[in-house]
Amino acid sequence: MTSVEIRKLSPEELEKLDIDKWSRWEKEPSQFDWYYDSTETFYVFEGDVEVVLEDGEKITFGKGDLVTFPKGTKCTWHVKKTIRKAYTFD
Repeated sequence: MTSVEIRKLSPEELEKLDIDKWSRWEKEPSQFDWYYDSTETFYVFEGDVEVVLEDGEKITFGKGDLVTFPKGTKCTWHVKKTIRKAYTFD
């Protein structure tokens, strides 16, 4: 069971989020472990990523996805194609 959320938003919904004010992050193809010490929501401008959660569940996301990782999530990121995202923490 995962509580990671992946959604597609309309242009209107994206505008309401005001992602232009969010911080930016970019990462080349790589693999790394990650732990979320707070809830992170991000919008993917480009990229292709597979994340393996602590229980072995695999999730994938890419261009156009709005993704939320809840606080306490432990996972391994597999960046398959360079990711560019805008992010914010709750």
